[in-house]
Amino acid sequence: MVQFRLPQNSRIGTGRTWPKPASASLREFRVYRWNPEDGGNPLTDTYFVDTDDCGPMVLDGLIWIKNNVDSTLTFRRSCREGICGSCAMNINGQNTLACTMAMDAEIGAVMINPLPHQPVIKDLVPDLTNFFAQLASIEPWLQTRTPTPEKEWRQSHEDREKLDGLYECILCACCSTSCPSYWWNSERFLGPAALLQAARWIRDSRDEATGERLDNLEDPFRLYRCHTILNCAKACPKGLNPSEAIAELRLKLVERKL
Repeated sequence: MVQFRLPQNSRIGTGRTWPKPASASLREFRVYRWNPEDGGNPLTDTYFVDTDDCGPMVLDGLIWIKNNVDSTLTFRRSCREGICGSCAMNINGQNTLACTMAMDAEIGAVMINPLPHQPVIKDLVPDLTNFFAQLASIEPWLQTRTPTPEKEWRQSHEDREKLDGLYECILCACCSTSCPSYWWNSERFLGPAALLQAARWIRDSRDEATGERLDNLEDPFRLYRCHTILNCAKACPKGLNPSEAIAELRLKLVERKL
């Protein structure tokens, strides 16, 4: 009989339950904890946040825990305004930004894990090296061949509006890490975030490298592993639809062969 074993450090155990603060307004947080230097399996620690002493968002609660209870808790954060994408994590089973997710969005304990299917550096910090390498591979900057104008590359209002729904991406990785195709093929499939950026530059009227950009995507895995599951659109905290952009890229590849 074949026996299957889970990979090392994949079992999540029950960790420490930290003391409750002296407050009548408490919110329970169950947080993924793992320190690779310890050599053990991940644990879920339970904390109780004094909601009278911090802001209403999940990130406020994590900062309160780090400042008042456990200074070893590790997570990324920066702007606290839903702009930088640093605090992306899985909250109550949904990839989102901790700074825009309210503690009371759902009843019960707030369950917090790192973005799924990515190597974990420590606690809630995923390793996004591959994610940003794939972004770099699509060369997300303006490429031109004509002489550079004295002042600026001009663009009509109509052409500028064509970029709406693409340029707003904050590269939080919520979409790519919610995509089953990316889980299975993350070494070759570029994923929703990188492909959204590819569509953004191909659609830009000022860019003059459309052919080369499409050549770069002409691959069975880089683009075509998308199965239109739409997890990416559901997870995006900015309300964008990467699957629509991917469909546009596929159409452009077909049109240039006709």
